[in-house]
Parts: sequence; structure tokens; C-alpha cells
Amino acid sequence: MAYPAQTDYPTIIATAQRLIERDGVEQLALAGLASELGIKAPSLYRYVANKTALLKGVVTITIQQLFETYSQALNTSADDPQSQMLAICHGHRQFAHAQPKNYALAFTAASAEQRADSTSLVEMVLPVQAIMAQISGQQHSLSALRGMLGLIHGFVLLELNQQLQRGGDLSAAFDFAVRSYLAGVAQLQTD
Repeated sequence: MAYPAQTDYPTIIATAQRLIERDGVEQLALAGLASELGIKAPSLYRYVANKTALLKGVVTITIQQLFETYSQALNTSADDPQSQMLAICHGHRQFAHAQPKNYALAFTAASAEQRADSTSLVEMVLPVQAIMAQISGQQHSLSALRGMLGLIHGFVLLELNQQLQRGGDLSAAFDFAVRSYLAGVAQLQTD
């Protein structure tokens, strides 16, 4: 007689994300996760082979959630590419603040085995690159997009680690930095 599953992969990943936010990735253990789910640790092996596979699942879902945030931001932005990219950047920052530990894990996964599949990442980023191409021109779009990610990721990490200590409105500073970058990138089309 088959027993009904007491959990599933999405529940395992969501619970792992919650535990990472609560306790940090270093404290995440399969035994603790199983206990949190109300199952025995060996039951997890039906879904994840080990902690590395679990972390890869968390990274993959976290990045998918980030891109869902981008889509939501685009739905509420104006139709011009500058406004769309600005909305994506602000959505990125809000996402990082909402899930700082999962965000950090997703962007600093130590091993290749923990990183999301590169093919699916490219598929997710191409629509964002297309928006950037409207701002920078097609030939500069990948470099401009990488620069934008470096700007927003660096700002967010400094902010989350409380490294921006000199006061002022950090939201306004972020907006200024992004707008300035986009204005500079737009100049590439005229140069």
C-alpha cells in the first residue's frame, strides 16, 4: 500500500527559504528542515539528494521569484524603457530587502553545483536585456545590463550590510544612482 506524500518539493523549498531567512544558510540542516516539515530526514531524500541540491533549489526558486518581481514591476510602470528599467531596479531592491539572506545566497552561491541553471537564467534575462537595448542600443545592451546589475547589487549589498553610514535618504540615493546610470547609458546611442 502506498502512503500519501506528507510534503512536496515546493513546500520543501519554501520552508528552506523561510529557515534561511530566520537562521541563516549556515544553520540550515536537512534534519532541522525535516523536523520543521514534520517528517523524518530520510523522507527528504525523495526530493533532494543532499544539502547542495537543496541549496540549488533555493537559489533557483529565489531567482525565479526575483524575475517575477521584475514582471510585476513592469506591469505597474510606464511603457517607456527608462521607466521600465527604473521599475525593475526598484523591484530588485525591494526584493532583496524582503529576502536578504536568500538574495545573498542566490547571488553568492559558492559552488557551481549550487547555482541556477545558466540556460534558464539567460531565458529569464533576455526580456530585460531587450529593454536595456532600447536605452543603450543593441550592441551595448549586454554590457549595459551587466553594469546595471553591478550597480544595483553593489548598492543593495552595501545597504543590507549597513555599510552606507553617512545618513541621508538611501531610497533617494538609489534612485539617483540608477537614473544617472541610465542617462549615461542612453548617451551611448548618440555617441
